[in-house]
Amino acid sequence: MTATAQQQQQEAAAPGGRRAARSRRNRKGPAILNALAGLVLASGAIWIQSMAMSPDDMDMPLTYVGDKGEEVDAGRFSVKVEGVDSARSIRLTADELVRTDLLFLVVNLSATSKSEPLRFQEPYLLTPDGTRFKATDKVGNILTLSNKYVQPGMRSGGSWVFEVPASALQGSSIIVQAPTSALYVEPLIPEAEVDLGIDEALAKQLGSAPKDVYSLEAK
Repeated sequence: MTATAQQQQQEAAAPGGRRAARSRRNRKGPAILNALAGLVLASGAIWIQSMAMSPDDMDMPLTYVGDKGEEVDAGRFSVKVEGVDSARSIRLTADELVRTDLLFLVVNLSATSKSEPLRFQEPYLLTPDGTRFKATDKVGNILTLSNKYVQPGMRSGGSWVFEVPASALQGSSIIVQAPTSALYVEPLIPEAEVDLGIDEALAKQLGSAPKDVYSLEAK
């Protein structure tokens, strides 16, 4: 993949954006919820929709932060990153194999919803410097978690695949965002930001010894 193609695949985070916002949040939930708690009236809670928010606030989702291996509760859904892997190629079917000159990072997850079936929006990978990578379009949604309805009280497992350079592995997180829904009128969409646990040693391992083939082929 050329440098130009890589740039097209990446979406640089805006200055003072998510990372700055994340530093203002508590680890288990956004700081804005703490502010809301102080606005509860004796007669009941004020709806968040009634609050005057700036355009920047309206564009910023409610981010719930956690780590690989733990359940990250984002209100409407919860998600758990079970593990990560890397590969040079992905097997889609018995006859179809896709390859990359970079790395395929495979993130394996499980998820459940709180009260309604939902299908996640396309996730992205976030690096410590704010660079974003969309899930690769070389792997169709039918083979990823995006194709599944996540049901209340049940766990759905699946994977998402990102095509990235080895330099993007260390310290990266996956961002999983709830879909929009007619049943939920939310000024701020909840999302889970899960640290993938890729330290320097694991980044070197994933980057230097990826699997030749990782199979997503339906069993």
